[in-house]
Parts: sequence; structure tokens; C-alpha cells
Amino acid sequence: MSFTFTTRLPLSRHAVDRDHLSRAIPGLFDQLWADAATRVLLVWHGKILLAPNDSTSAAHLALLPPTSVAMSRENPGLRVYLGRSLPTDLPEPTGTRIVAAQLDDDAAARLEPDESRWVNLRMVATVLNDRDAGLFTEALGVLNWHASHAHCPRCGAATVVEEAGWVRRCPVDNSQVFPRTDPAVIVLITDADDRILLGSNAMWENNRYSLLAGFVEPGESLEAAVIREMFEESGLRVTDPAYVGSQPWPFPASVMCGFTARLADGQRARDLLPDGAEILALRWFTRQELVDAGEWMLLPGPSSIAHAMIERWLGAPLPASTELIRP
Repeated sequence: MSFTFTTRLPLSRHAVDRDHLSRAIPGLFDQLWADAATRVLLVWHGKILLAPNDSTSAAHLALLPPTSVAMSRENPGLRVYLGRSLPTDLPEPTGTRIVAAQLDDDAAARLEPDESRWVNLRMVATVLNDRDAGLFTEALGVLNWHASHAHCPRCGAATVVEEAGWVRRCPVDNSQVFPRTDPAVIVLITDADDRILLGSNAMWENNRYSLLAGFVEPGESLEAAVIREMFEESGLRVTDPAYVGSQPWPFPASVMCGFTARLADGQRARDLLPDGAEILALRWFTRQELVDAGEWMLLPGPSSIAHAMIERWLGAPLPASTELIRP
């Protein structure tokens, strides 16, 4: 079984020119802050500020002029140049340059004390327009990378942020560290009866189920990772891995590569063997069983690629009890 997505996945949408050549301009942030047309995307603990509620328009991110964002010239905080806005039907003109700025608690409270306007990506991914969904995903991914790469991996020296937030340089040997993304495979496995396999992770509630997934190891193809990871987590051999699409998942730094696969010949569907460490329970579901299970089981939320893959197999919307948790 194989398929392609007929619509773009929520976090795969984008409408921004990342304008990579501008990152090397000396004093770029000074230039951007002097330009009243620049807009700033504010990030606080992984959340972004929503624009004030307007019943006449869809939810959208608050993009503020630099003068609205109080920053010390000596210590402006972490900023990343995200690129230029492309749409022609948004308040910001095409070509508007956008910067992500990370705020501390005091700055966020001064700017907007109403914490309900600070939202996480899972909450709003499916209701934002293409540009805002892409901006949020881009900003969160690169800022998460900064959070884990403050020091040189070679000598431990504190690294210096350069290239408009897209490079960290070691001041000791001038080596550069670039943003990293960890590829992972997520797999919809079917058996001879066209049932799908779902598992429950040790880190979740015991009634939460999703597709099996795992990270790609060094020197490994995506297809090989599908076969290895599925065997490690379920004890089953799968075959015919077929790529169906991908979606960034910046929690903290992944790209989820979706595959279908089928139970290999000679494998019995009943021979399930959860690894007991990461996966505690495994179960096959027919379409009707999955619909009925929606009354007691938590399934992947609509921002996830797992949601889209299961829904595509099901041929109908997932039960309303799904939540915004699993990729």
C-alpha cells in the first residue's frame, strides 16, 4: 500500500523567501532595526505571540515593528533573520523582512502580560496561514538549535552567533557549527488484512496510540531505518517501505519522513513483541475498530504527520478525541 498526500502537511507549509544571501551582510540587524518596515516575530519559551483576536479574520501571528520591541543595544538577546514575506494578500507587503527575537520573562511580561496570547505551535499549526505556519516552524527549529549549541563541540568554548543567527562560531579555532535537523522515520504498517499497527509509548498515557517512529542512524538510508526501527520496536519484519511525504517537527529538531510498509511474508501479525522500554503496547486495528476506539483512545493531533497518514488510510476524519501530542 502506498499513497501521496493530496494536501500539504500543516508544518510543511511555507511562504517565505529565506533570503540566505542577506545573512552575511555586516551589521544586518542594525540595518533591519533602522527600517520601520521590518517586522519582528516574538518568541518566549517556545511560544509565539498571537495578534489580538479579530472575529473578521483568521488567527495570525503578531508581527511588530522594531520600535515596539525593547532591546538593549549592548545585549539585544538572540535574534534570527527568517527571510522575506512572499504573500500578496497579507497586511505585510511582499518582501517584508522578518526577524525572530527571543524574549526573557521580564521582556515578555512587559510586552504582553496576557499569557493566553502566547501560543505553542501544536495549538495553532492547523489554523495559521501558510506563511505564519512556516515562520513559526522555522523560528522554533532554529532557536531550539541555538539552545543546545551554546558551546563548541570540540573544546567547550562559548560560541558566538553570526550570519544573522544561522551560524555559531568557536572563538578559539574559528570553526563553525550550523543548524542541525535529525531525520526520523514514521511508518504506517499494514498486514494482509489491511489493518494498521499502532503503539503506545512509555512516555505517554496508557491510552495514547500512534504510528511507530524512530531516528535514522549514521550511515543508514531512510528505507533501512524503516526496517530496523520497526523490528526493534515491534519484533516484526516489514518490507516494501514507500516514502509518502515529510514534515518538520521542531520538538526539538526533527524532520519526520513518512513511509508505508507491509508485514513481510512469513511474519505473523500476532507475533507482536513491544520492546518494553520505548513501546509498551502494540495493537492491530481495522478501520471500524479504530473509529470505535476513538471513544477511549487518544490519537495523534491534527498538526502531526501521523494524523494525516492515519486519516488517509482510514478514508475519513479521525475521531474528535484526538489531541495535539504525537508527530
